[in-house]
Amino acid sequence: MPRPARALAALCLGLALSGAYADAPPAASPQARYDYAQDIFHPVFAARAMVASEHALATRVGVDVMRQGGNAVDAAVAVGLALAVVLPNAGNLGGGGFLLFHDAARRDTVALDFRETAPARASRDMYLDEAGQVVPGRSLDTHLAVGVPGTVAGLAHAHRRWGTLPLATLAAPAIRLAERGFAVSPTLARMLEVERERLGRWPSSRAVFFRDGRPLRAGETLVQRDLARSLRLIARDGEAAFYRGAIADAIVAEMARHGGLIGAADLRAYRVVERRPVEGEYRGYRVQSMPPPSSGGTHIVQLLKLVERYPLAQLGANSAQTVHYLAEAMKLAYADRAEYLGDPDFTRVPVAALTSRAYADALARRIDPARPTPSAAIRPGRPQDFESPQTTHYSIVDARGNAVAVTYTLNLNFGSGIVAAGTGILLNNEMDDFSAKPGVPNAFGLIGGEANAIAPGKRPLSSMSPTLVLKDGRPWLVTGSPGGARIITTTLQTVINAIDFGMNPAESAATPRVHHQWLPDELRVEKGLSADTLALLRQRGHTVVVRPTMGRTQTIQFGPDGLYGASDPRNPDGAAAGF
Repeated sequence: MPRPARALAALCLGLALSGAYADAPPAASPQARYDYAQDIFHPVFAARAMVASEHALATRVGVDVMRQGGNAVDAAVAVGLALAVVLPNAGNLGGGGFLLFHDAARRDTVALDFRETAPARASRDMYLDEAGQVVPGRSLDTHLAVGVPGTVAGLAHAHRRWGTLPLATLAAPAIRLAERGFAVSPTLARMLEVERERLGRWPSSRAVFFRDGRPLRAGETLVQRDLARSLRLIARDGEAAFYRGAIADAIVAEMARHGGLIGAADLRAYRVVERRPVEGEYRGYRVQSMPPPSSGGTHIVQLLKLVERYPLAQLGANSAQTVHYLAEAMKLAYADRAEYLGDPDFTRVPVAALTSRAYADALARRIDPARPTPSAAIRPGRPQDFESPQTTHYSIVDARGNAVAVTYTLNLNFGSGIVAAGTGILLNNEMDDFSAKPGVPNAFGLIGGEANAIAPGKRPLSSMSPTLVLKDGRPWLVTGSPGGARIITTTLQTVINAIDFGMNPAESAATPRVHHQWLPDELRVEKGLSADTLALLRQRGHTVVVRPTMGRTQTIQFGPDGLYGASDPRNPDGAAAGF
């Protein structure tokens, strides 16, 4: 079956899975439930190592690196560079992100923060007009939208700390793909057409993605020679090429020509930060995710502690009662996000309190099991009292049991839409992730406060949530997703699907998702929830809105006999593979 048809079939089958799974014996053991799930919906199996990413070509690169003896970090660097070529809307050199690395030998996990930073000349009110109102588009579609990129520094840092193969070896597949080109998929062609106006605004972008005055079409070859030259420089000189060499000079010149703020000193000053992951227990499993400046890990742990008190396995996947509890918990978490989350180097973020059991207990008392609480009646809690689109994700496990989860981004599709002339590198528009004006929503409808106000050198708040779940101290699930504001809830439901409902990665990826982010006060759902469930939710008082698909998970699960992986069928270009 062709890949698009296979993906559609997978998604359609997944929409009915909650009902099918209910046929399993209710008293079945975890092993029996796992086996039953395999019979319904099959993930990819590999005995030793696996990669799940949003493009089959990048997945193949990662698998080949591990076949050559490279470890999970080597594969992560190679996949990240390859995605910058074959997934230009999200894979990147000109953006930033987060990486979780679990060292199997040391049984320790490190969180790597290579999020973009605000330039030294950035100011708190830089996106406001004389009347104090936000100027539409200034934080998205101009050179003022670009934060100092972190991706190259992050991948180089990971390689230096944990990699084993030469950087030139890891960059070689990406260079070949950029020089020789690859066939534009129907998915990429649609995105290029949707972003025709933004990309077409800049001659340097048109030169890469347009032919005969229009965006490239499906089946045509995308060749990126400037990007190949940039990758060759990085392969030879490492991050120095990007932050102090010829690429840096080209980025600074691009900024100077168009009124951007990034200067040579901003690039030289960029630093990657190693952090400890946010951690929490959920039904006997250890969940590890990204700490601030990501809000994702904090709120995933907070939400898990909130819903752990409910018998979700008995209530059923996507039952009206399960969705009600999830939506009410999500509202509370996103209200706290707006108030307390930001760059921990600039503002005090009460992570321990937000993720404490006592605070979860206090929030749970505000949840009515029968009726929704209007968002207008919800205000951020008081965690201090308890102190004690576009992005992409990929997951990798190697034969030694090391695990890597990476989420990195340009923000919106193709970022700012601006290619730095002569480099082939698309630049991010991550400055929109700051609060341009407290209380005014950003491109994803998220409200921010003073904790996420713009300041020079500061990292904007993110929802990216690369996540590991450990069982008996060893990785059991590696997952994450793109999706802006919906990353947190998509990743949360992936964890719950695996632990509470015994779903394998393929089954979980194809199950309809729900989302509530406090404001606007709507329960967003994907197509596929039963009409009865939707009717029950509306009868309770939820404002239910059917929206386009949410998230594109890339998940690997450790099974009894090896690794099981799935690339979300919402993106037919993705693939999981191993050996």
